[in-house]
Amino acid sequence: MADLSNNIEASVYRPDDDQHLVSLCKRGDVDAFEVLVRRYEKKMFNIAFRMLGSHEDAVEVVQDTFVAAFRHITGYKEKAAFSTWLTSIVLNQSRNRIKQVKVRQRHEQRVPENPVAGEDEPVGFDPPAEGLTPLEQLEQHDLRGAVQGCLAAMDTEFREVLILRDMQGCSYHEIADILGVAEGTVKSRLFRARTAARDSLKGLVEDLTDGL
Repeated sequence: MADLSNNIEASVYRPDDDQHLVSLCKRGDVDAFEVLVRRYEKKMFNIAFRMLGSHEDAVEVVQDTFVAAFRHITGYKEKAAFSTWLTSIVLNQSRNRIKQVKVRQRHEQRVPENPVAGEDEPVGFDPPAEGLTPLEQLEQHDLRGAVQGCLAAMDTEFREVLILRDMQGCSYHEIADILGVAEGTVKSRLFRARTAARDSLKGLVEDLTDGL
């Protein structure tokens, strides 16, 4: 079976390769699944990272995604493309991780960050940041971080469509299949997501350039 896997990797991938590999996976061919992992791990990581904003969380979510995909590969009905099915899994895993993070954050907020200092313990304070001019702030600003912050501020349903359409280039039909909603719903969510992103990034630039 290793020879078959090597032949697959050496060949030029065709659109129908996924289905052939999936059929091998359903018969327990681990080598074939490894080819699928290498083919899609980068794309799945990009989606997970955009959803979560954390490299560590994204890595774990992608690992969980492929584990889940392998375990449930026999249940994949092949009505949609394998990449569509896999993307739906990584989004579901990302949603679960977002919920876990929110629960953890709420728990941490209940713990005082600065407990009352004792008589012999100095009260801590945050020193003022070094003053930077608006121009210096703009120069030091990481646009990628700004975009990620914009995504993080969105509700999950809007974040998903923006990532899939504008960052992954998925068609409306593909997104509808991935999310299990109507194309009209996809377009409506995308319009609201784009409007929110535009307003968010516009406001950020205005804040940084104010006073120049």
